[in-house]
Amino acid sequence: MTDALFLSSSAVDDLAAPADYVAAVRDAYRQVGEGAPAEPRTKLFNREPPGMFTTYAAVLPETGAMGGYAYSAGFGAGDAWFMTPLFDAESGAPLALLDGASMNPFKTGAAGAVAVDALAREDATELAVIGSGAQARGQVATTATVREFEAVRVFSPTPENREAFAADFDERLAADVAAVESASAALDGADVVITATTASEPVIADGDVEPGTHVTAMGQYDPAKNELPPELVARATYVPDLRARAAQDAGSYLAAVEAGLIEEGEGIAADLGAVVAGDHPGRTSDDEVTVFDSGGTGVETVAAAHMLYERASEAGRGQTIDLAPASDALTGE
Repeated sequence: MTDALFLSSSAVDDLAAPADYVAAVRDAYRQVGEGAPAEPRTKLFNREPPGMFTTYAAVLPETGAMGGYAYSAGFGAGDAWFMTPLFDAESGAPLALLDGASMNPFKTGAAGAVAVDALAREDATELAVIGSGAQARGQVATTATVREFEAVRVFSPTPENREAFAADFDERLAADVAAVESASAALDGADVVITATTASEPVIADGDVEPGTHVTAMGQYDPAKNELPPELVARATYVPDLRARAAQDAGSYLAAVEAGLIEEGEGIAADLGAVVAGDHPGRTSDDEVTVFDSGGTGVETVAAAHMLYERASEAGRGQTIDLAPASDALTGE
């Protein structure tokens, strides 16, 4: 039998700060940029009850780990569960099984923060946030570790939600954080824009994105999800998390293709790994508009899970579970 560790969300939710997630995820994307394998998600849809089952994976040889997510969303319970199997990348043996819910906003936010660090102007001081849910919180918490923002403006349709978000982060950040009444007001003067919604129609206007702006769009995990206007995607230096994902399920990219503004497979400057690894320059001028399209991958998932696994092991957390290798149990008897 092989010992592995089961880690609940509560066992790991206090083990890492936002900056720790960013450091782990940055190194993971560097590895992918240098050739480590990672594939976009696979999605299976159920009609009745309506739901989605999703998997995605990555191998990070230098980290020494591989694995990914398997999660269900919707179905009869109308909820979601995130399971994260983690394996040793050298021996192939299982290391851990994590309840991946609590780390989700931070590992996804860390991918956005890595992109902001790589693509936004160094002198960026104003941040616009569209959305006020858990993913928006993770994006802001991590992105605030890579730039010294002086002002953060948040808009979401429900006044109570955006005001609560602003009040929370106004206490947590050195920046002045305020809720505003429109997306246009949030983007006015913004150097960095984050969209963290489940929208099927663009939540910002192309004309509100000024020269030199960086945009991170993280609600881009399905062809029907489309946070950005197609004109913006077409004129920007467009960087997805994984190049192969753009034509598969990056809704805003596919909308730009459908609009005839770019040809399918074109208009992709590089993926994030290539930029982090130094194979693509990313931003090349202060007037350039850059877009990071984040749909969620196994890259940040494995990086975050392994970091939490190591820290939990050191802290003596979790429960040991026994898993039989095939040489013992796959007998057919």
